[in-house]
Amino acid sequence: MGKPTGFLEVERTERGYDKPAVRKRNWREFVKPLPEPVLRAQASRCMDCGIPFCHDGCPVNNIIPDWNNLVYRDQWRAALTVLHSTNNFPEFTGRICPAPCEAACTLNIDDNPVTIKTIECAIVDRGWAEGWIEPLPPSRHTGKRVAIAGSGPAGMACAQQLARAGHHVTLFEKADRIGGLLRYGIPDFKMEKRLIDRRVEQMAAEGVEFRTSVEIGVTLGVAEVLERYDALVLAGGAEAPRDLDVPGRDLAGIEFAMDFLPQQNKRNAGDDEATAAPLGTISAAGKHVVVIGGGDTGSDCIGTATRQGARSITQLEILPQPPEHEDKALVWPDWPLKLRTSSSQEEGCERDWAVLTKRALGEDGRVAALECVRVEWQAGADGRWTMREVPDSAFPLKADLVLLAMGFLGPRRPGMLEEAAIRLDPRGNVAANTLDYRSSAPKIFAAGDMRRGQSLVVWAIREGRQCARAVDEFLMGSSLLPR
Repeated sequence: MGKPTGFLEVERTERGYDKPAVRKRNWREFVKPLPEPVLRAQASRCMDCGIPFCHDGCPVNNIIPDWNNLVYRDQWRAALTVLHSTNNFPEFTGRICPAPCEAACTLNIDDNPVTIKTIECAIVDRGWAEGWIEPLPPSRHTGKRVAIAGSGPAGMACAQQLARAGHHVTLFEKADRIGGLLRYGIPDFKMEKRLIDRRVEQMAAEGVEFRTSVEIGVTLGVAEVLERYDALVLAGGAEAPRDLDVPGRDLAGIEFAMDFLPQQNKRNAGDDEATAAPLGTISAAGKHVVVIGGGDTGSDCIGTATRQGARSITQLEILPQPPEHEDKALVWPDWPLKLRTSSSQEEGCERDWAVLTKRALGEDGRVAALECVRVEWQAGADGRWTMREVPDSAFPLKADLVLLAMGFLGPRRPGMLEEAAIRLDPRGNVAANTLDYRSSAPKIFAAGDMRRGQSLVVWAIREGRQCARAVDEFLMGSSLLPR
């Protein structure tokens, strides 16, 4: 590497945030980029560790040591080329990926990994600022036509790769704008939507056709698509939310997170209230908000509710509180289970662990409180963990708005999947392997959360890229696209 002793001489420095009192007043991104000299110093910390475990930790297999070395040597454009060789959208992952690469970094053994995510984001942001990122249209066209259902990161990555291979690609999206959950799931304060628009412009110049407000299996039949196109890729995500099966669930004010979050994104995009919330406004303003679910979606609900002016926010998690520090000898270089506090949680919320919701209590047909109980988790003789309620631990929790962020059960089955009549795996996802990504139906492929279940944006990009190669091989007999 450029500086073998860099990790001994330079301390880890991460990007800073605007203070909560400032950032809570707007919907803009609030992460502060590091100055270039600091970034180059941080890149010098990437050690010649022999086996770069970060490669395996990163689902898209980013060639991390190489572009760290190039940044250290002030070769930013070359670093951008290396970064784009494995990742179509590093400005997305550089903002919203949890960075499993850093967990796998050799320097994470003593809790000081290289700031990989920060450097990745800086490379691509500089690439856009310098005008280095341009459309890459194909030199020839194959005459083959591919339809892709779903414009999230898997669909976008698949579309871009196939267009660059010379195929005519049409990307169908049931919503009114391109981006999937990047557009209508991720809050603007985590990732501004101009980043998606910029990539859409690039992809359009590369030949991708975008068709919004078209849902395959509803407004356009699957059979009709298969008649017009040589292949169909299903990349519609895992949109079936886990519900709260308790008495009182039908009370007004108990809402799914993914009914709540898109409304604010639409408002920020300039939509009027009738367009943003056609079935009624869901607002946290002045309310006691309870978020059920401790993951990223729950955190996004907290940050959104905070900016809307919630009176109080409580987040409930059914699992016990994880340890503050993992046992490196047991888990490294794998992703560790440990206590994490998001920027949204730092802005102000109460977190409670090992809590089970028993019923919702209402007044005049609207939720007013939750009846909860504390639980304990015990390992059985077979190693399985079971939950039991703690006796005499019931307690009420005031709630004017309850947001359900308990994960997703897989893709929605009505419409496209039912009409396509394809086989599902035992978890309810589209059955397809990671070699050819083919479903049980001819000419139909599947990638991303629709195939693997709820996962990370970086996994979606990987699957979209690999699926593109599989489709290219199916259409042409061989492929030069990378996996």
